[in-house]
Amino acid sequence: MSSKRDMKLGLLIIIAAVVILLGKLGVFGFLGRSLWPVVILIAGLVLQGLYFSRRRQPILLIPGGILTVWGLVFVICNIWGWGLMAYVWPALFLGVAIGLYEYYLYENLRSNTLLWVSLSMGLVSFLFFLFSLMKTGGIYLLVVILIGVGIWLILGRRGSNNSKW
Repeated sequence: MSSKRDMKLGLLIIIAAVVILLGKLGVFGFLGRSLWPVVILIAGLVLQGLYFSRRRQPILLIPGGILTVWGLVFVICNIWGWGLMAYVWPALFLGVAIGLYEYYLYENLRSNTLLWVSLSMGLVSFLFFLFSLMKTGGIYLLVVILIGVGIWLILGRRGSNNSKW
């Protein structure tokens, strides 16, 4: 009968052989190609969870917000194809804006500069989203919204007595 040490060594050799076999069959390559965005998403959620469980400082919310948004974008692109990145790339700016805004909300010493930087980045992200929509059928949605706002302004002004026209 072999000793416990020999049994552990034998088990370790079998595990190593199975890992090598799975690697040769491409299992790890598939998992690496498929699940790497989830790792980024989980890292962002962990950083945010560390703050909200009151274990860490609010500065963790900046990388937490960034990694969470970027992880979501990368998961979506990994599922529906990386060609989608041509339209959702403004979300990378949005991730930074969200991280900075979360930090602004939960930091005791609030800085108006931080608020304006985060809101400006959010606005820039929104404008870039509009520009990227212009490459697709989203431009028609923008046209419908603008026509609707124009009609609302015309009909809303008609009922008021202080018309400038």
